[in-house]
Amino acid sequence: MSDPHLKTPIAGLHHVTAISGPAQENLDYYTKILKTRLIKKTVNFDAPDMYHLYYGAQDARPGSVMTFFNREARGQGQAGTGAAQAFAYAVAPDDLPKWHEALGGTRSTRFGAQVLSVTDPHGQAFELIADTEAGPWGVFHSVTLWVADPVPTAAILTEVFGYALHGEERSTGGRRLRYTLPGDASGRVVDLWVADTPVKARPGPGTIHHVAFRARDAAHQAALRENLLARGENVTEVKDRQYFKAIYFREPGGVLFEIATDGPGFDVDEPMAALGTGLKLPPQYEHDRAQIEARLPVLRAE
Repeated sequence: MSDPHLKTPIAGLHHVTAISGPAQENLDYYTKILKTRLIKKTVNFDAPDMYHLYYGAQDARPGSVMTFFNREARGQGQAGTGAAQAFAYAVAPDDLPKWHEALGGTRSTRFGAQVLSVTDPHGQAFELIADTEAGPWGVFHSVTLWVADPVPTAAILTEVFGYALHGEERSTGGRRLRYTLPGDASGRVVDLWVADTPVKARPGPGTIHHVAFRARDAAHQAALRENLLARGENVTEVKDRQYFKAIYFREPGGVLFEIATDGPGFDVDEPMAALGTGLKLPPQYEHDRAQIEARLPVLRAE
């Protein structure tokens, strides 16, 4: 008997992780200017001398979570082929003008919707997209992946994740293909950007590290992993990321994909009302807390 999870669409975006410059500047922008909630203050699993800050909607729901590996050394990455280019929040159409006034940026129209394109202080491109079905502030609308050839990436989206081609638009500098999921999942849109003049991505502040999609449960995640392995994709074992379980693979276009579960959730180590107030360390680093705290810059939340 075939596994029913193999035909179950992915549940939209879970989170997006990018690289920023200094943590305090990142924190100030995303909480004071962009008005998202700091929901977790922790460190990079592989580099505990670096903050990993999580922002999201007030209820910290999957599909709203934007995270940053915070590098104190200033530098700059380069968006380009083989990486995600931008993430986008859904906003009510009537709210877009006030965000334009607050954030600056440029207005355009894409697939019939108004779009505000903005760059944060460390060079990360993001967008606010008018959506009549927008939920609470901080929930994702979409993510844009920059690929040289859209066909192999589209095959993963459509044949494994359950997306369908919605349409294609031509704009200055390239073409954009839109893929959507059925239903109303947060972050149910993925755009593939194919530039006329490709630029190779270079990791660093102002670039997206990976895009995490949302599995409906652990069984769904396991079925997706088996499907990907059967297609020849190099998928990791399940990794415990403290707030969710994750698998990773680099899709054929070069973008690092993650598939994450909802549980155990962001309130597993601090109450929902107090999310982001304490420094939470992965268990393997807890015995080095004093040294880690001494190396990290002190962050001012207000």
